[in-house]
Amino acid sequence: MGEADLNRERLELALEAAGLDLWENDLLTGNVTRKATKTFLELGFTEEEIVSGLQDVYGLFHPDDLATVQQAVSDHMSGVTPQYRCEFRLRAKSGEWVWYANYGRIMDGHTDTPGKRLIGVTFNIDDRKRKEDEIAQINRQLREQNALLQQLNTALEQLAACDSLTGLSNRRTLMDLGARECLRTGQLGQPLSLMVVDIDHFKAVNDAWGHLAGDRVICAVAQACLARARTAVDIVARFGGEEFVIVLPGIDAPNALRLAESLRTGVSDHNVLVDADGACVTVTVSIGVATLYDVRGASFEELVNTADKALYRAKQAGRNNVQSAVAAESAARAEAHMLHDPGPTQGALAS
Repeated sequence: MGEADLNRERLELALEAAGLDLWENDLLTGNVTRKATKTFLELGFTEEEIVSGLQDVYGLFHPDDLATVQQAVSDHMSGVTPQYRCEFRLRAKSGEWVWYANYGRIMDGHTDTPGKRLIGVTFNIDDRKRKEDEIAQINRQLREQNALLQQLNTALEQLAACDSLTGLSNRRTLMDLGARECLRTGQLGQPLSLMVVDIDHFKAVNDAWGHLAGDRVICAVAQACLARARTAVDIVARFGGEEFVIVLPGIDAPNALRLAESLRTGVSDHNVLVDADGACVTVTVSIGVATLYDVRGASFEELVNTADKALYRAKQAGRNNVQSAVAAESAARAEAHMLHDPGPTQGALAS
């Protein structure tokens, strides 16, 4: 056996051990001078079919991969890439798509006929690609599940922070946000006003029309409170039962009183539909207003308590009115007083 034959056998053994299938193309004629026989046998074709029916190897490529393969060949032949590398799917005789990879190079760049011989190897990467696809699918599912979990967590946080009937902030959220706002306005040196709003004679509505009608009244007053609040600035919360709290950062006592009076008249002028037959009721609210001018060192609970005391005075005065107070720390800046007729509503808070 000659040295050339021995080297050929050594090469074939090495290729076989590595799972590689050698092929060669004549780039001048376009002919396949050595077919990747092992690959076609793996795909289920017989040797006779390989000889007679597989001249157009591109016919076996997956339509989605064909352009990628052709571009990879073109890039190598034009010198863009030093080697030809590509991954693709081939159609087995059974119709199944199997993943393979090619590695090749033009081998005769320094001969009399440069660019004639493109030699390479093909090897099966189906297991790896399927595992990659499985991992990619698992990752997609994880991303989807994480996104869904985040949505559920957000929804749960919103449910935990909001009153289920009105959609307003609940009492726990109010106290948390209010404490932060008290600290923030204190650092900015701004006043902080707060209104406690209570529906007058609410028990009578429930007794006369039922609790569903009472819920409709609560929701109507909640909407009236929201309509007079600044989006993403003021805090509107259901404090409990038929009572609401509105926190007004940066608003002084006169403007808070104007806003409270606007809310009071708006509620009293509105008829609330309480049943499917079109029956309506008219309700009124009593409002206590408190303002802190020197927020530093004051607590939000103190501001709520001060406004609640003003609300109590409004109830004592006959309901359907507004009473205001200034927290003790601000007594030197403003005096507690009663508002019976504030006159026309003015300024940016007019409603």
